[in-house]
Amino acid sequence: MTDLAGRTALVTGGASGIGAACVRELAGRGATVVVADVDDVAAKALADEVGGSAWAIDLLDVVALEDLVLQTDVLVNNAGVQTVAPITEFSPQRFRSMLALMVEAPFLLIRAALPHMFAQRFGRIVNVSSVHGIRASEYKVAYVTAKHGLEGLSKVTALEGGPHGVTSNCVNPGYVRTPLVAKQIADQARTHGVPEPEVVETILLSESAIKRLVEPEEVAALVGWLASPSAGMVTGASYTMDGGWSAR
Repeated sequence: MTDLAGRTALVTGGASGIGAACVRELAGRGATVVVADVDDVAAKALADEVGGSAWAIDLLDVVALEDLVLQTDVLVNNAGVQTVAPITEFSPQRFRSMLALMVEAPFLLIRAALPHMFAQRFGRIVNVSSVHGIRASEYKVAYVTAKHGLEGLSKVTALEGGPHGVTSNCVNPGYVRTPLVAKQIADQARTHGVPEPEVVETILLSESAIKRLVEPEEVAALVGWLASPSAGMVTGASYTMDGGWSAR
């Protein structure tokens, strides 16, 4: 497919996991992709692979994003982190930093991208949320709070962007086979007091009707479609890819 030929795209957290899959998907659709990541070496390697460019950026430095101007047609807000701990033991500083990365940084990037999108009357903003954007789990207070905030940001953007040809949507996967989830397995095993081999089926997938992890390429395929001209009437939506978790 070349439905994004001539378009530019920016993917945050683009050097690994879901982000890397999105970079390859969008490049495969013809877009010129900027791989934004704190890991500059990995970002450069992937950018070279897809014929794009790398942007070494620490999105926790939100002040540096306040005067940013982005000339991008597609923005994928994907960067995220996880911490598993009870509220009573959750570091306030970690809570603030996670909200900065997963809510404030996407807001600032959207703010920086909208003038260009408005001017050309085309724009696609895809926010990689989570089933935790619409459901809660214990021990994930910052992540659940941030993803719920991202959902609201996405919907407001959809309302303001609609008259200008700009769409904004969330994708809401369950547990995806990524380095972030691999780390969670160990964290969950420690927090819940169960062996690591039991974590995936008894904890991560306990609410899912389909008992397997989501593959990054599956998420990227949905992101690619939402970024395409075919999705011009899809906005303000949240697309679950959670194996039936949220059907309960």
